[in-house]
Amino acid sequence: MSDEAPSRAKWLILPVVIFGALSILFAVQLLRGPKTTLPSTMIGKAAPDFTLPPLAGIARDGVPLPGLSKADLTGPVTLVNIFASWCAPCREEHPKLLELSKDARIKLVGINYKDEPDNARRFLGALGNPYAAIGTDQAGRAAIEWGVYGVPETFVISRNGNIAYKHVGPITDEALKGALGEAVTKAASEN
Repeated sequence: MSDEAPSRAKWLILPVVIFGALSILFAVQLLRGPKTTLPSTMIGKAAPDFTLPPLAGIARDGVPLPGLSKADLTGPVTLVNIFASWCAPCREEHPKLLELSKDARIKLVGINYKDEPDNARRFLGALGNPYAAIGTDQAGRAAIEWGVYGVPETFVISRNGNIAYKHVGPITDEALKGALGEAVTKAASEN
């Protein structure tokens, strides 16, 4: 019986050792800080092929907004913003979108993701409409084609319709002064 005690003790220590090793691994990952960019295999490639109906009942300067398709993404530099009324960070970034909508270098369009049309209309009615066009993606299929992880996400589309940059999370002053702003400037300066 005394020979079994050391053997049993070894098996009881094993979970403690595994837990300790995992704790150290998690602590190292946390200390590295958040990852600010998520890889996208679509950078440099053409925007996906999609056609989305408009968000009915939304107008800009008295003109009903159109839906959105791949054909709308050539010409001016376009920012495609994926948003939803139920998304708290979308509400947080909205003032920045209103500012961006005044930037003559870009066209800002939206994809309303898995949202009820009435909720989306109330959201834009309360906060203002920064978009030149809004496509509704109630099923979320278009977002899958874009490789969206969650909302909000914003894509910088170059003049030729290629994805130049992907920003994950709400647009902030820091993002506009950093990589997102640099991507817009670079895309706007290319012929």
